[in-house]
Amino acid sequence: RVDDTQLFAMTAPLLTTSDGKKMGKSMGGAVWLNEDLLSPYDYWQYWRNTADADVIRFLRLFTELPDDRIDELAKLKGQAINEAKEVLADETTRMLHGQECLSPIKETAKQLFSAEGGGTSDDATLPTVELPAAELGDGVPVVDLFLKLEFAKSKSEVRRLIKGGGARINDEKVADEGLVITEGDFAEGKVKVSSGKKKHGIVKLS
Repeated sequence: RVDDTQLFAMTAPLLTTSDGKKMGKSMGGAVWLNEDLLSPYDYWQYWRNTADADVIRFLRLFTELPDDRIDELAKLKGQAINEAKEVLADETTRMLHGQECLSPIKETAKQLFSAEGGGTSDDATLPTVELPAAELGDGVPVVDLFLKLEFAKSKSEVRRLIKGGGARINDEKVADEGLVITEGDFAEGKVKVSSGKKKHGIVKLS
């Protein structure tokens, strides 16, 4: 206004999901672009878990796929919509982290699904945090491992997870809220921590 210069601004509506909830850090945690803050695997899983009603809109908003390809995916119904979700996860992750990360991510996801039925999983692409051996001492409460991986915001939230049967250590269900994890639980120096069916991480002794 001072120098009579013409200015232009662009705005965008608040992004919301089909159920009216806003997308953002207040809804289930921030979706970081920095892989030091959110692993490529977790980033891929975030998009893979998109609701059926949102996937086509998100393909148009967050990928560079041509409209005719998205129109094809929009025809998928029922269980087949999962193909569209995987395309969304692949494309958004490729754009941020590169093509080379997709193969290990998808192999890990496949093996984790297989592990539910007795298979084994490769943890190479899972989010990993370190636990100093000195901090482990004679053992560490299991709830602390979930907090360390940021799978919960409080100990009471972890306890609710355990009560609901959704907490696992090394693929074994945790039944005792007071369980203490000792050095013997760290196979090859690491423990696998799972929250529900979709959140998995590694705590590694250092």
